[in-house]
Formats: sequence, C-alpha cells, structure tokens
Amino acid sequence: MLETNTETVVKNPTSIGFDKEVFKKNVLDNLKSLFRKTMDTASQQEIFQAVAFEVKDLIIDRWLATQKAYKEQDAKYVYYLSMEFLMGRALGNNLINLCCYEEVAEVLEELGLDINVLEDQEPDAALGNGGLGRLAACFVESLSTLNYPVYGCGIRYKYGMFKQEIRDGYQVEVPDNWLENGNPFEIKRPEYTQTVKFGGYVRIEWDAERQRNRFIHDGYQAVHAVPYDIPVVGYGNNVVNALRIWDAQPIQEFNLASFDKGDYLHAVEQENLAKNIVDVLYPNDNHYSGKELRLKQQYFFVSASLQAALEKYKKNHDDIHKLPEKMTIQMNDTHPTVAVAELMRLLLDEEGLGWDEAWEITTKTCAYTNHTIMAEALEKWPIDLFSRLLPRVYQIIQEIDRRFVAKIREMYPGNEEKVAKMQILRDGQVKMAHLAIVAGYSVNGVARLHTEILKKQELRDFYEMMPQKFNNKTNGITQRRFLMHGNPLLADWVTDKLGTKDWITDLSLMSGLKKWVDDEEALKEFMSIKYENKVRL
Repeated sequence: MLETNTETVVKNPTSIGFDKEVFKKNVLDNLKSLFRKTMDTASQQEIFQAVAFEVKDLIIDRWLATQKAYKEQDAKYVYYLSMEFLMGRALGNNLINLCCYEEVAEVLEELGLDINVLEDQEPDAALGNGGLGRLAACFVESLSTLNYPVYGCGIRYKYGMFKQEIRDGYQVEVPDNWLENGNPFEIKRPEYTQTVKFGGYVRIEWDAERQRNRFIHDGYQAVHAVPYDIPVVGYGNNVVNALRIWDAQPIQEFNLASFDKGDYLHAVEQENLAKNIVDVLYPNDNHYSGKELRLKQQYFFVSASLQAALEKYKKNHDDIHKLPEKMTIQMNDTHPTVAVAELMRLLLDEEGLGWDEAWEITTKTCAYTNHTIMAEALEKWPIDLFSRLLPRVYQIIQEIDRRFVAKIREMYPGNEEKVAKMQILRDGQVKMAHLAIVAGYSVNGVARLHTEILKKQELRDFYEMMPQKFNNKTNGITQRRFLMHGNPLLADWVTDKLGTKDWITDLSLMSGLKKWVDDEEALKEFMSIKYENKVRL
C-alpha cells in the first residue's frame, strides 16, 4: 500500500516547546476575545473553546513547520480517500500527541478546572460511523506518527448518521448536530475551492491541433466544494498532517429573479442541491433518490480531492507523467473508487493526455483497500443512474471495461465464464470493486485471514490473473487514543512492566508482557486497575 522510501517519509520538522504560563495567559485572553467573558462568568463550553483555540495555536506552528519540511524535501503525498473518518474527540488526543497532556492538565487545575470535564464539552465529530471510519481515523494518525505526508480526504457532514438517545427504555434517533458550537480545530480553506459537476451530456469536438476528439461536458448542474482542514498530529514528532473534509456550497446562493416572480423553490434550488450532498452520512439508499444522493456524495469529495491534488502537484512540478512519483491515491473500500475514472478524466480532458499515457499514470497512482469479504457488500451502481449522473466518467469506465475484457479473452481464450465474473460493467451494473482492482497497483485486505479469503474465494479470479497486486496490511486501532488516553492507569502499568515507553509507537513490544502472565503480584495490580476504572466510571 505504501512504500517506505526517502521520497515519502520526511525528517521531523523543528521541535517547538511548551510554556505553561504563556498557555494560561492565552486561554484567559481567548475567553475575553471570543466571548467577552472571564473565567468566573464563562460556561464550560466557552472555556473548552478557549482552551481548544490555544491548543490549535500550538499545533499551527508545528503544522507550518511540517509543510515547510515537506516542500523542502519535495515529499510524496498520500491522498487517503474515505467516505468516513470516525475521529473521536480531538482535544485530549491532540494534547497526548503533542506530549503536553499532563502540563495542560496542571495549568487547568491551577485555573480551577478539571480537564476531564472540559473534554466532555467536545462532541464527537460526526464524520464516521463504524469500523471502517475508526480504522481510517487511526490510519491517518499512524501515518502522521510515522512521518508520512498525508491528506485524509472526506466529507464535512452536517449531521453524520444520527445520535442515539434512550427515552422510556427505547432507542430514539435524533439529528447529531455536532457543529452547533463550531469546530475550534478546523480551518476553512476557500482558496482551494473546486467545482464539481453532475448530470448533463457529453459532446465531442475535433481538436485539430492534437488531431483527436475533445470531450466536453455540457448541460450539467454544479456545486462548489469548499475544503476545511483539521490537523492530524503525529505522536511526539512535531509532524502535523491534514484531514481535508469538503463542504458543498451553491454556485449561486440565491436567485433573486425567481424569488421576485414567486418561484420560491427555484430561487433556492442550487442551495438545496449543495445542502443535500453534505447533510447526512450514508443517506438511506433503498430507493432511487437515496442511491443518487449517495453516488453524488462519493463523486463530490473524490473529484474535489483529485482536482486539488493535481493543482498542488502542478505548482512545483512541470511533468504530469511523473505524478506517481509524488502522489498515491489510497481508496479506502469501494466508496471512493470512482477516483480511478475521475483521475483518467482529469488527465484526458483537462491535461490533454492520450489514453495510454493517462492509464499508465492512473495505474501507478491508485491503490485499493478492501474491507469486506461479502460479495453483496462490494458496491455496485445501476448503469442507468451512473451514466445519467456522471456521463463522462461512465464513458471512461466503458473504455476501461472494453480493454480489460479484451485482456481476459486474450489470457483465457473461449472462457466467457471468466469474463462474466470479472467484467466491470455486467448485469446492468457498474461494479466498483472490479474497477479498483483492474486499475490499482495494490489491493490489500485489512487482516491476514481476510486477505487470504479474498485471494482464495471472493476475488480468486482476479488474484489468479494478477497475483502481484494482492497483499495484506493488518489495520488496527492506535494505542495512543485507546490505551494512553483511554486508560492512563493501565498505560502507566504497561510502561512500568516493560521498562520503556517505546510501546507508544511500537506495539510489537507488548509481547514483553507475557513474562508477567503468571506473576501473582502483577495480576493483582492489573485487577486493581480494572476496579479503579469501574469506580471512576
């Protein structure tokens, strides 16, 4: 999935210190400037905001230093595309990775505040829902801790999926308005706004200069994609990467002429188009409108992310053919695999490359992580919906499929069963996992057993045809959030027993705990920690 080389892993940017008195003063100043409050009149939410903004200031210096180091070293970037990032609360995790959690807790205590109470003021960012999103969040944090330059790319959902409340013993689903008080850690980046187009048709013009056809997308609807960057702090190395989440904004906010004519729905039509795209994570897709909205969401953030990535590359590099040397597109499950055809579209239609040139670049740039062994969970789209919503992208997938089918028939003459199993376009559907495997230079499962099942069962035909692409990357959750932050008593016990803190960045050292498995005193300590945690709960 990722190769460790000097072009990818960067040297640590400059170390930046922590001053407790400066931190304390700035928190008090933030209360005044943000809320016109002092410590004795501010609410816990306002104090949280003041502390969070000061922590962001600590991060910003490291963020700037990181970007400077990347530029100086001409680093290779990973663009990790995922429909969800279940990030969790940011304040405590950022402080742990900045290695100043205890110092900040002491400052707050001196101000009469409990850091645990303040952390409870922060809502979970409603950007993910389950295991896929949690692994994505841990993955980008681990990349930062390992000094990899990365952008996690997704959608800035307004409400996420839902928030659960228990009323009279029953679960009730209510909107999760996590942005009600704003997100103090995000930075809006309107200068990198992109335009994303849906629907319409493709017309063909002859390009006399290049002696080939030009494909022009017309009659489309469009929205602006506006990025917000959230810092992803590496542990103890001063590296800060970005989670870039895209908000949808209308091209034209409000049509006054339509409003004046009494056509109130048309007046806000573009606003509603944009709003719907980013309202909810995983809209219900058991009906046509839901399917259409979900496909819009996927194309929206993929197209915006790739347009921005190419712009960034072209600022410092003249030769588009060398793109794979400076960029990897990691597609997290099948949701973002429209990236394959979108990158081809950008290279063909915007950069003016020929098919073979564009395909060589794409197949050296895209990689695919598969999260499921269930065939029914491998995403498929009805061709009529896909071709209507993304007409030019669909044309490109048709050509990818045509060439791939010819390759199958060349390798397996007369074996139409192979064609039926492996085609991208089949049975009235666009099979996104097939597209990702055909185009990706790497296909990985997320656990050893999972990868073996993919190779021997669900994706066996692809594995037999292109075994060099398949590999395993065991995904897990980061010990920094789920042990250091989640269970500090146990974390201290582990450090004491191992005699080192190196497990914080090297989880394999945990095997050193085996020697304590029959030690009665150690087991007593372990059970005491469990008890203390239950009391705390």
